[in-house]
Amino acid sequence: MQKKEKKFEDALARLEEVVKQLEDGQLPLEESLELYAEGIQLANICNKQLETAEQRINTLMTNESGEVVLTDSQGF
Repeated sequence: MQKKEKKFEDALARLEEVVKQLEDGQLPLEESLELYAEGIQLANICNKQLETAEQRINTLMTNESGEVVLTDSQGF
């Protein structure tokens, strides 16, 4: 069965939980390593989705005439 991709908001919320747990420093080493690996996967999911969103923004930008034009989204 194929794993369903997490929504950005869900992945980010879980990543924040993982970071808090790791920063707390109360977990055994093995559990910390497992959480760290999960955090890396979640960060990759978030980054991929942000890159996709940035590409969509670049595609959907319009000029003064209302025409859709490809622009650089770094001005946001």
